Amino acid sequence: MRYELTDLRLFLEIAQARSLTAGASAVYITPSAASYRLKNLEQALGTALFERTSRGMEITPAGEAVLLHVRELFEGIERMQGDVSRFISGIKGHVRLIANSSSLNGFVSQTLGRFLAAYPGIDAEVDERQSEDIPAAVLAREADIGIFAGTTNVEGLMIHPYAVDRLVIVAPRDHILAAQKSIRLGAVLDFDLVCMSRSSSNFLFLRDTAAKYGRNLRTRLHAHGFEAVLSLVAAGVGVAMVPSSVVSNRQQSQQLAVIELDEPWALRKLNLVVRKDAKFPNFISACVTFLLEDPLVASTRI
Repeated sequence: MRYELTDLRLFLEIAQARSLTAGASAVYITPSAASYRLKNLEQALGTALFERTSRGMEITPAGEAVLLHVRELFEGIERMQGDVSRFISGIKGHVRLIANSSSLNGFVSQTLGRFLAAYPGIDAEVDERQSEDIPAAVLAREADIGIFAGTTNVEGLMIHPYAVDRLVIVAPRDHILAAQKSIRLGAVLDFDLVCMSRSSSNFLFLRDTAAKYGRNLRTRLHAHGFEAVLSLVAAGVGVAMVPSSVVSNRQQSQQLAVIELDEPWALRKLNLVVRKDAKFPNFISACVTFLLEDPLVASTRI
């Protein structure tokens, strides 16, 4: 039985986006053409791969089984391209990375930017996830590299210590909390908060931790990015919980009071994970090494 790579790529994009329209756009065809190709693929396999619902394309159990093989197939193609690139001018490839918001904003983005500048033929796909979801996503081949906070029970992964960070509270210099050297989260929850976007792993962690205290957040505003959060705090809108790595060397740092969080979970040990059985092309292995050996990142592990 023969399968077209374009159809399998389309299936992969639809599965990842849970949307026929988005999947079609990713492979540069019309939704009607995508629907036709998907129907032919399902007929060739003899089973439905998706259920069409009001929420979008929900993958079926058969689709999940196919998805695992399709990811492995395209990973092999990527590896082949990486191996062949040794014999042609330049290196070309694609790196998929998922990380929590703290590591993305505090460490990963800067290091990855330098890596991409050093390797013009490589591009990257970066996605933010909650830490607890990242190991399983890497094992399922949804990404090549994952960076998350804490520990995991997911087997089949190679785990590297990546960086050490700490969650802190930032407040305006004239705020009542500014005189505090350290504080418990429960006391912070009495004040107005500036939070990251509702889908941010930073906000979701704060919301879920507050719920364990039996408390709701007094959120005045959701901002898209830590830079905006710090600016809003400096302007007196409220206080915020952020990683200490995003505060240093920021324009707003002189206008902010930084208060240590007296909580055991405030110390964030970040880990980098890849699959144990991964057979990466050279450029992905190089990216892993680049991330781990960045001097600014490595210095936090000492």
